[in-house]
Amino acid sequence: MNIRKQLIWPVPAGGSRFTALDSFIKAAEAQDWTEAEVQYIIDQVVEARDDADALAIMASYTRR
Repeated sequence: MNIRKQLIWPVPAGGSRFTALDSFIKAAEAQDWTEAEVQYIIDQVVEARDDADALAIMASYTRR
């Protein structure tokens, strides 16, 4: 899936990928992302090698 949307959300300063993912999901739902888009990000984050890679994945979908 090629998601071109950029999410506006407060990126957590610390914590695990799952803590950040929780905030990411809430922001995505508030900004009307589809369930398929959110699930795609969840799958990528869960399959990431480590927390740093997972956070980088979420950052790539974040408006700067």
